[in-house]
Amino acid sequence: MTARHTVRHRVEFWTFRALSWTVAVLPERAALGLCSVLGWFVGVVLRVRRVDTDRHLEIAFPERDSAWRRRAARASYIHFAREAAMTIRLAQMQPEEIVRRTEIVGLEAFQDAAAAGKGAVMISGHLGNWEVAAASVAVRGVPMDVAAHLQKNPLFYRHMVERQDRLGLTVLVKNEAFRLVPQALAAGRIVALIADQNIRKRGVFVDFFGKAAATAKGPALFALRTGAPVFLGVAVRKQGYPSRYRVIIERVRVEEGARGADAIRDLTQRHVSILEARIREAPSQYFWQHRRWKTRPHPL
Repeated sequence: MTARHTVRHRVEFWTFRALSWTVAVLPERAALGLCSVLGWFVGVVLRVRRVDTDRHLEIAFPERDSAWRRRAARASYIHFAREAAMTIRLAQMQPEEIVRRTEIVGLEAFQDAAAAGKGAVMISGHLGNWEVAAASVAVRGVPMDVAAHLQKNPLFYRHMVERQDRLGLTVLVKNEAFRLVPQALAAGRIVALIADQNIRKRGVFVDFFGKAAATAKGPALFALRTGAPVFLGVAVRKQGYPSRYRVIIERVRVEEGARGADAIRDLTQRHVSILEARIREAPSQYFWQHRRWKTRPHPL
């Protein structure tokens, strides 16, 4: 059984490496163009999760007509296939190149808060290119950790850790977050967390595009327990080539002395509302394929 799994892991990994090599060696416009076509094919021809995507856009934008939502859905598939290519190429870039390609709004306040010694929690979501958001801060000298799930394929996990290390990012295993995140914050580091995925158990329900969405309460819990400031950061792609991004970092208000379930829910709602506002500005760059509203509140 173990040998069969090992063979499968190696086949999966080296197939991925071959595709990654192709994306890395092609000129940027060609690589991103190829992946854009693949994204279009997945969304329009294969229609992978297309029913979910269309339904999610209808929930989020009921005021828009069906033609607009179809265009947004198609653009979302293309965007994420293209950004997958950019994420692969990102690890090959020198820090100076990443700095040239990213404009950061709110960096000074972020650096000041981090320098206060309590670290900071940077929340992001599946908008734009979240790996660019973290890397753009790290290459500017801000000590940053990123929380990631331990993957089933150990070869993929090792590759991810090595890739993040080249970008100046330290990976924290999300399965051990309740131990590792407070330690990182106590050391004055920034911890980046993705917090816009559906949570099946032990989440908190907050409003997201007018509908209750089960959301991780970890980011709010870490901030309230440690006193670390909270920010929301996203990297939105600009039009044109070479690829450039506008990274927006916003402070999320934390009520001083707040504790308990209500405080966790309120803080979670605040960062989710800020993310929603950013999604409304660039809806075609959001990952509508994810079943964000899958878990429903228990009926009273």
